[in-house]
Amino acid sequence: MNNKLTKKDVEELQKEFDYRKGPLTMEIAHEKMIAAAHGDRSENAEYKAAKTSMYENFRRMGYLIKMIRSAQIIDDIIDNTKGANIGNKLTIKFEGSDDIEEIELVTTLQVDILKGKYSIESPIGKVLFGKTIGSIVDVGSPDGNYKIELINISKN
Repeated sequence: MNNKLTKKDVEELQKEFDYRKGPLTMEIAHEKMIAAAHGDRSENAEYKAAKTSMYENFRRMGYLIKMIRSAQIIDDIIDNTKGANIGNKLTIKFEGSDDIEEIELVTTLQVDILKGKYSIESPIGKVLFGKTIGSIVDVGSPDGNYKIELINISKN
């Protein structure tokens, strides 16, 4: 599994990991120590909450390190792509209907389907990445394949 990320994406992941590993871990450990001093841990809600925070922090750290280690840096690919690219807003038309949508191509970290931000690793992102205005592409989906036409590309 290679996540296609920019150097900036990886730097942001590393920054969050460093914060979680250092200051946040120490803060949680301090909260846990204070809560433990209140006595019986079996009925101590503060202690249980601090323990839960610790586990959630470690889980997130595991996710971050996995993302960093499996990242495929794509800055060179982005620089050499002539058509639709990361950060571009694309106007697309669904073949066989008058439906027109505007979407944005992003990396995995910025995905927000409700805001129209699609990863270049998603089915629609894969087929549109690098395409030029006027291109008609086939998109595979669980509900069946459909065609879309790339009507416009604008820089964000």
